[in-house]
Amino acid sequence: MKKTPLNEIHKEAGAKMTDFGGWEMPVEYSGIIDEHLAVRKKCGLFDVSHMGELLLTGSRAEKSLQKIITNDAQRLDKNKVLYTLMCNENGGIIDDLVVYKLQKDSFLLVVNASNTEKDFNWIKKHLDGDAQIENMTEHYAMLALQGPDSQKVLTKLTDLNLQEINYYNYKEGKVAAKDMIISRTGYTGELGYELYFNGEYAEKIWHDIMKAGKEFDIHPTGLGARDTLRLEKGYPLYGNDINEKINPYQASLGWVVKLDKGDFIGREKLKALKNSCCDKQRFACVIQGRGVARKGHKVYVEDQVIGELSSGSYSPLLKKGIAMGYIKSDYIKPGNEIKIKVRKRFLEAEVVELPFV
Repeated sequence: MKKTPLNEIHKEAGAKMTDFGGWEMPVEYSGIIDEHLAVRKKCGLFDVSHMGELLLTGSRAEKSLQKIITNDAQRLDKNKVLYTLMCNENGGIIDDLVVYKLQKDSFLLVVNASNTEKDFNWIKKHLDGDAQIENMTEHYAMLALQGPDSQKVLTKLTDLNLQEINYYNYKEGKVAAKDMIISRTGYTGELGYELYFNGEYAEKIWHDIMKAGKEFDIHPTGLGARDTLRLEKGYPLYGNDINEKINPYQASLGWVVKLDKGDFIGREKLKALKNSCCDKQRFACVIQGRGVARKGHKVYVEDQVIGELSSGSYSPLLKKGIAMGYIKSDYIKPGNEIKIKVRKRFLEAEVVELPFV
């Protein structure tokens, strides 16, 4: 298993470790619910250095980017961040990613850890003329500081005016006297920042942020809470809620497909799918009463299977089980009652709109 530069720090802090996308990562420290609520009410610090960082450069870097992503790269000014998808020729989702425009001919693509190699090879195969792709994952460390107090914590460590960084924007500057990208992004739905910097500074940066956050009761936070936080906000997880057999319209991600931007991989198929989609679509539900449903559990109406779950967990805020999945489109109406088979019993659930909170 690969290890982030903070591997020993996590173990010293008593973190429970697990294999995630080939990386040894912390699942939890003080407990998933405790960490989850800290991020919702105060702030938490995540090590997300397992995420893949791919650097796309060259005079035809933007043209190559336009060809491989569904969103419009020309909307990316310097200091802007773009959420997008890469699709295959059949419209299936290869990955979801964020793109940073560093310079006129330089873009940083941040991809899911388990897809880094796959994405690198896919992009390399579709480069257009003078464009190069480089895997920078081993060079970068990445931390996510998330929660209502995150700005107060980070302000103690930087001269930048963080209030000037709008959502899905970034600035380059110093935090704890080290150069980095400070991005107003995250996977929690809270005010937060993602920080990219040279991995050799990771331990210092981690300790400095934890020290600055002590007065705000900052919590080191693992991937367990990261998952429950993203699920409460209805954010899809690659490998669970989206994959190469699912298209953006099924996944309610059609808003990042810009069919009018010109040609890109999968465009013709997506054009057709937009007008004839879809037998099954992503939906959300809340479990009525006690019980938690998980990925793979079948969804029923009366005795008929209408789909299955792709993600499910206990919601620390709602104090109920919540889930997402794919069911026949006809049944996706808020208030509809469904049943979920968990082992030998059925859980009653209600279809709701996203986000959960």
